[in-house]
Amino acid sequence: MFETLTELFAMEYTRGILLRLFAVGGAVSLCAALLGVNLVLKRYSMIGDGLSHVGFAAMAIAYALGAEPIYVSLPIVALAAFFLLRLQESSHIKGDAAIAVISTGALAIGTIVIANSPSLSGELENSLFGNIYSVTNTDVYLGLALSLMVLVLYLVFYKRIFSVTFDESFARATGIKVGLYNTLLALLTSVTVVVGMRLMGALLISALIIFPSLTAMRLFKSFKGVVIASAVLSIVGFSLGNMFAAGLDLQPGACTVIVNLAFYLVSCGVSFIKKRG
Repeated sequence: MFETLTELFAMEYTRGILLRLFAVGGAVSLCAALLGVNLVLKRYSMIGDGLSHVGFAAMAIAYALGAEPIYVSLPIVALAAFFLLRLQESSHIKGDAAIAVISTGALAIGTIVIANSPSLSGELENSLFGNIYSVTNTDVYLGLALSLMVLVLYLVFYKRIFSVTFDESFARATGIKVGLYNTLLALLTSVTVVVGMRLMGALLISALIIFPSLTAMRLFKSFKGVVIASAVLSIVGFSLGNMFAAGLDLQPGACTVIVNLAFYLVSCGVSFIKKRG
């Protein structure tokens, strides 16, 4: 495996692809981990899965129209995030039911568009599972810019997001606009999902949001410790997953999920040993 990696980095073409991959992948992994802690604690963890299905439909429409996928996906997924939040706050549709309404509908639209455009069959696999060879310099610059925006907004509003995450009633009592920050959290998640779909695919991108957070929560009790550990685990998991994928000629998104799953299982073992001790 290491010999293969050495050969890949030795060739200028593949070295450029791998450097672009790790640049945008590291930024997306960091954002997904930070947002994932809040989403898991608020029981919104599956919102990433729902938005990724919307992203798949948006990409299918963009390919069919001959437009740049990321420019079409961003506004559509952001709108879906806002609408999904409104559904979750509704007294008639709650939680996983709201996500199911959005995700299944979007998946159906994307499937119909792809099915009626035979020339797009090759793009179907890329949209669902990701493709590192489809990552361009434009994707890297846009991905880094969007990721930087997510990080800045997260850090600027950290205390308020923290309050809204743990106790919405208390946050409202102190004058914090809970609805506004829930919307901000959903929109930041939509940006992260859209940027990360090129790397992980629509079916696997939610793993970057969920697994690092769950693993960190097994190992640490403080919110700060969980956030830092989640960020580190996400970046390391993405890097290792893609190194294994490149060295063994496997699918990068799937390898990244397997590595994150392994981290989680190890954390469960460590947590069990601590309790027994």
